[in-house]
Amino acid sequence: MERAALVGLTTSARRRGAAEQSLDELAGLAQAAAATVALRMLQERAKPDPASFIGRGKLATLTRACAEADVDVVIFDHELTPAQLGHLATALDRTVVDRTQLILDIFARRARTREGRCQVELAQLQYLLPRLAGSGTALSRLGGGIGTRGPGETKLETDRRRIRIRVQAVRREIEQVRQRRSQLRERRQKRSVPTVALVGYTNAGKTTLFNGLTGGDAAASDALFVTLDPLVRRVRLPDRRELLVSDTVGFIDRLPHGLVAAFRATLEEVAEADLVLHVIDAASPDRERHMAAVGRVLEEVGAANVPRLAGYNKVDLLGAEERRRLRAAEPEAALFSGRTGEGLDRLLEMVVSRLGLDTHRVTITFDSGRESDRRQVARLYQVARVISHVATDGHVVIEADVPRRFIERLTSEAHGGERVDVH
Repeated sequence: MERAALVGLTTSARRRGAAEQSLDELAGLAQAAAATVALRMLQERAKPDPASFIGRGKLATLTRACAEADVDVVIFDHELTPAQLGHLATALDRTVVDRTQLILDIFARRARTREGRCQVELAQLQYLLPRLAGSGTALSRLGGGIGTRGPGETKLETDRRRIRIRVQAVRREIEQVRQRRSQLRERRQKRSVPTVALVGYTNAGKTTLFNGLTGGDAAASDALFVTLDPLVRRVRLPDRRELLVSDTVGFIDRLPHGLVAAFRATLEEVAEADLVLHVIDAASPDRERHMAAVGRVLEEVGAANVPRLAGYNKVDLLGAEERRRLRAAEPEAALFSGRTGEGLDRLLEMVVSRLGLDTHRVTITFDSGRESDRRQVARLYQVARVISHVATDGHVVIEADVPRRFIERLTSEAHGGERVDVH
């Protein structure tokens, strides 16, 4: 296991607390990349040094500390410029990676499907291309260790032309994935099955909730970015109706823009969902920052206007007074525990209400001789619970419990002899 030094920068004493929290998160990311944290250093300066990021004096201190702690890799909690990366690697005589490179490394370790590997490779190539900077061999390492893993590691030549060709090829594969997903979504929409997308900060408990709702066995653990390849599964409601729930990649503060762009084909599932369930770690002391980070990513993927339900997970870790305060502050939110199952029934009730799946008793008269009416009858059987079906004199009268979301559509499509009476 590699030994890592973590380096952060704060621009004022007032923001030191936030910088410390960010370093704590970086430590979790390092552990997810199979490294053990041997050293932490936080530098305060008005702005980053253009050459060494932390300044000459602090760099000398860091070099000595790395030697004493036998550090293998130095991880900076910021994105470094190509010049800074080169200068630091030379001065420290160790592998140097920045926050973006570390997150890409974790994604490379966790991607299992062809789709996931393509998306990670595209982000890696786009990150590395501007950092080839002339000399060319420093970034074509083939060994193990943080910053060197992933689908693209043996393909990264210093020849920019070859990398650009590879980028175009990967983009074409991702576009094929996007088109397949779009076709699947259209098929689901034709069947009128609503979709709920689970989103949230990494390690908020989305996959545990997903398994609790669907009865699935997707891999879940107390680690960052366990889910990269999205899953879509069916949830059967007590009245036998169905909805689809999709589990998505976890978000994180300062999620690399290139990674968001590369995963756009996957994240379109969120933008096209009927409802976004924002899963929040209720026990996290940093949950407000996490919620803001999720909101920014939703905007970036075009999902800001999708109806959203806030769900506070892990309430089993809260005391009675903390729960009372949370309920008072967030009366419209769901409180539950994906691990114990507490509150999941109430959560489903809230999801059903937000989706407009709560039903009203409706009586509809159709003209049995009209093709469009016969199609309407077939669709009604798909989306509603039919109470009675009476055919007389060329007409069909159906009484059914119809989800609220479909009543308006049935009313707007009524024509000719068709009559819709809502009880």
